[in-house]
Amino acid sequence: MFSLQNKVIILTGATGSLAGSLAFSLANAKAKIILLGRSQDLLNVLVAKLSQLTEVSSYVVNVLNRDSLERVKKSIMDKYGQIDVLINAVGGNLPGAVISDDQSIFDISETDFDEVVDLNLKGTLLPSIVFGKPMSEKGKGAIVNYSSMTVKQAMTRVVGYSAGKAAMENFTRWMAVEMAIKFGDGIRVNAVAPGFFIGKQNQKLLLNDDGSLTERGKKIIQNTPMKRFGEAKELNGAIHFLCSENASFITGIVLPIDGGFSAFTGV
Repeated sequence: MFSLQNKVIILTGATGSLAGSLAFSLANAKAKIILLGRSQDLLNVLVAKLSQLTEVSSYVVNVLNRDSLERVKKSIMDKYGQIDVLINAVGGNLPGAVISDDQSIFDISETDFDEVVDLNLKGTLLPSIVFGKPMSEKGKGAIVNYSSMTVKQAMTRVVGYSAGKAAMENFTRWMAVEMAIKFGDGIRVNAVAPGFFIGKQNQKLLLNDDGSLTERGKKIIQNTPMKRFGEAKELNGAIHFLCSENASFITGIVLPIDGGFSAFTGV
C-alpha cells in the first residue's frame, strides 16, 4: 500500500463540510496540508485542530483570482519545494441560479448563473493551472476534483450548479489527457462525484427543521438503493486512493460515491 505521509497536499474550499472531514482524514494520514479558503477565522479554527495531528498551514485566497493563487503558490514552493496533490473541493450555488417550485427557467438571474458557473468551473480550472505547473515541471502529481450527481442527468432546480459542474467534469477529462500526453504518466487528474450528503448548503433542501425528510429529500432516498444519505467520511477513502500511487494507472475518470444513485433508473 502506498502512503500519503509527508505528501504536500493543497485543499481548496477547505472550510466546507465535506472538505473539512477530508482535511482530518488527510491529517491522520500524516500528509502536510495546505488549506485554502475565504474566511481567516474559519481557517484558524481548522488549523488549530489539525495542527495537533500533522503539519498544516492556511491561506486566505480567492480561487477566481489568478494573481492571488500565484502568490500562494510561491509561498508554498518557498516553504515545501514541491506540490504533490491538489484537491479542488471548492464549489457552491446562489439563489438566482436556482429555479424554485413557483418559478421557471425564464426567471433565472443571469448574473447569479454566471457567478455559479465561474465558481464551479474556473474555481477548479485556475487552481489546476497554477498548482499543476510545478507538477508538470516535476513530472509527478495528482489532482482530484469534485463533480456532482447533477452532471449525468437533469436534476430540477439547480440549473446553474449543474452547468458549472458539467463543464468542470469535461475539463477534468481534458486536463487528464493534456497532462499525460505532454508531461508524462506521472501526473493524474481525476474527480469524485459525491451523491447526497447533508451539508450547510443543502440541509434545508433535504431536511425539515424537525429532521424529517423534505419532499426533495424523500425523492432522493427513494432513488438511492442504499436508502440513506452519505456520511462525509465515506468520501475520504476514495479520495485517498486517487491521491495515492495505488491509482497510478488511473486518470480522467469520475468516480461516483453515491450509494447507487447514479446506477438506478428508479424502476
